[in-house]
Amino acid sequence: MERINGVKTSLFGKGSIQLLGPELRRMGVRRALVVTDRFLYESGAAARVGEVLSRAGVEYAVFYQVQPNPTVQVVKDCAAAVQALSAQLLVALGGGSAMDTAKAASVLAANGGQLEDYEGENKSRVPGVPIVAINTTAGTGSECTDFYIVTDPIRRTKLAMVDVNCMVSIAVNDVDFMMSMPPKLTAATGMDALTHAIEAVLSRGATPLTDRDALWAIEQIVQYLPRAVADGGNEKARTMMAYAEYSAGMAFSNAGLGMVHAMAHALGGRYNLPHGVCNAVLLPYVLSFHTRCPVCCKRLERVARAMGLEERTPQAVISAVRGLNGQTGIPHSLSQLERVDPAHFGELAAQALRDTCMASDQLEPTAEEAAAVYLAAYNG
Repeated sequence: MERINGVKTSLFGKGSIQLLGPELRRMGVRRALVVTDRFLYESGAAARVGEVLSRAGVEYAVFYQVQPNPTVQVVKDCAAAVQALSAQLLVALGGGSAMDTAKAASVLAANGGQLEDYEGENKSRVPGVPIVAINTTAGTGSECTDFYIVTDPIRRTKLAMVDVNCMVSIAVNDVDFMMSMPPKLTAATGMDALTHAIEAVLSRGATPLTDRDALWAIEQIVQYLPRAVADGGNEKARTMMAYAEYSAGMAFSNAGLGMVHAMAHALGGRYNLPHGVCNAVLLPYVLSFHTRCPVCCKRLERVARAMGLEERTPQAVISAVRGLNGQTGIPHSLSQLERVDPAHFGELAAQALRDTCMASDQLEPTAEEAAAVYLAAYNG
């Protein structure tokens, strides 16, 4: 038996934000909270969204305290703003951080309690406040997943939540909001999408449907990510990356992720590092660890085919990932990332083993093995 999760409505293409108004009228929404960061607020992107809301007869306020790796406190503040406004809708404008904040605040506002109560799988009782997700990056896939991640700065770790009650109602992937994305962010979010797709293929929960989405995403990302990084104004590259990251999101939301994400969550939570960069740096080293798994080796042959590689072996995939990292400006080792200290790898490994994402990995590594992967990634 298989349950397929997905977005109720998805709007794609240049100018598709204009299709949002009729959807909101059908929903009968009257009050909304736009959830975004200060840059998108001050740059006018939030105002552009506000114009669409206003034309649809929706009153709105803007919460612009979103930050990279959103914290428990930011989510609590956002949930309080939802309740103060009696908002009927959250409009997440941004990348994964805005969407994670909105998802977490949505569940918290509707269910009460403490955010930590929802760590794990399907811990909420009732659906959260409805969400519209307007994507400004092409990587996280958060607009079509039942995942959200929040940083706990006290414990220096990340809370990973998987919950059907956080699912977005309307997703908007309008490349007009993506054209100004800088190269570093384009690379990090794009490699995040590639990691989603590869881990979905390797996952214990992989099915023919998730493989279809994941392998197609891999094929597009290896073609179009370097072009989007090199030329942010390349509309074709931006458009195909938007489709690819969405497809990868659908794949992993239904198949699950694995060791790369579990380790990246621990790493990013400890040092407040960009999630996509953590994934990208760790990916080839975790894949090397998985070459001991016959099932993974077989599935990596399919990944190699999707990447267009002549040699269809796990090592060829690993080499191709390293090459793509280098081509897009991603560091090749953890030692190149700020503040990373090998003295913490034992602690990080223990955290990674407790991460929700680890449950769908083909392997069950020990803490010592996970720490050794961190060290290999540090040494390069």
